[in-house]
Amino acid sequence: MMRASSPALSDPPSPVEILQKLIRFDTTNPPGDERACILYIRDLLQSFGIQTHILAKEENRANLVARIPGRGKAPTLMLYGHVDVVTTTHQEWTYPPFEGKLADGYVWGRGALDMKGGLSMMLHAVLDVVAKGCPPAGDILLVILSDEESGGRMGAGFLVDQYPETFDGVRYALGEFGGHTNYIGSRRFYPIQIAEKQLCWMKATVRGPGGHGARPMRNGAMARLGKMLTALDRRRLPLHVTPVARQMVKTMADNLPGLRGVALRQLCNPCLTDFLMKLMGENGKTLEPLFHNTVNATIVRGGEKINVVPSEIMVNLDVRLLPGFKPEDAIRELRRIIGTDIVLEVTRFDPCPSKPDMNMFAFLGDVIRQIDPDGVPVPLLMPAVTDARHFARLGIQTYGFTPMKLPPDFNYFETIHGADERIPVSALAFGARALREVILEYAAC
Repeated sequence: MMRASSPALSDPPSPVEILQKLIRFDTTNPPGDERACILYIRDLLQSFGIQTHILAKEENRANLVARIPGRGKAPTLMLYGHVDVVTTTHQEWTYPPFEGKLADGYVWGRGALDMKGGLSMMLHAVLDVVAKGCPPAGDILLVILSDEESGGRMGAGFLVDQYPETFDGVRYALGEFGGHTNYIGSRRFYPIQIAEKQLCWMKATVRGPGGHGARPMRNGAMARLGKMLTALDRRRLPLHVTPVARQMVKTMADNLPGLRGVALRQLCNPCLTDFLMKLMGENGKTLEPLFHNTVNATIVRGGEKINVVPSEIMVNLDVRLLPGFKPEDAIRELRRIIGTDIVLEVTRFDPCPSKPDMNMFAFLGDVIRQIDPDGVPVPLLMPAVTDARHFARLGIQTYGFTPMKLPPDFNYFETIHGADERIPVSALAFGARALREVILEYAAC
């Protein structure tokens, strides 16, 4: 389908240069409008002799597929990522968010972390392998996607539904979100995503007596809404220790000395889990959604006139389920908190496999240790969702693996999607090197 170039090509642009170019395309979703960015990537790949296909449900919502032929000694490995980004509205930035500014050892801009930075690593690694005439053991399928930030209807979901044959023979894939450092004490951990929580959106309908705004109303829909929101704010859904979370905690605890390791191991003791997470501060907040199904009220609709007390209010609930749980499990848990007089309706459920395929994890961990001997790879249960859930429908196991060695004072979770999103130049180089090693050595797993 696609042919690699001769080894006489010049060196590819650096990950920094690629990232700056990608950031300068405003692919805020909505509306997305990823086509111009995708065409830049197409032209870059074609300049190194790599043929590409563009597939789009709508003209401006393009996706790109490229195949770099290997030696036929291993199955196809897929690398994928998305070019759309979240909004910058109402955020104050040090540098313009679509300038791709290089300053203070960082590349600044929307998408630097999510996930144009990861794409720049992938692109540089692929181009470097092609330019040096080093065909991998098996084919590399490179897939650049649109619309991840709004559910993938124009991107991964579209490709899986309409072009499933594109992914024939693919068992493993690398995508977001994982491989960046997480510090506990002086220890440097590299969580590699092997599973993710399941998206489960619901609509809650709150009803009560309505009437004229001049007449006092007690226990109306508004009051019942307030009680529901207060209950959700004050109470967690029940605790669950899943196999992935247990494995993650055990790996970290085994690599922490003294009391810190002993305490972390007790996270899997249901009698102590929530108490210990509270003591852990920010690290505890990061771990909390790995032990609970979660729910957040996000959109409220009700009332049409200021002088009319509404009798019905709709509330959108963003529910995230742990692997192996179903919507009916979440409804049962919610009933214990909000009662039975509120109507709950599931509006969307994107299931994920309950058990990950771990066969490639050890290999990816070895790549991390090769570059950072003091680093400790750990399996990660992702509390949010990615395009991995779409490819899982085809039996493809995704590993979140865009490796970044970050400084201890860099808060990844506060920076991603926020103002002043940025990535260290050194982290880009680290990730590009790691992905290049994966491409060249993955047959060993």
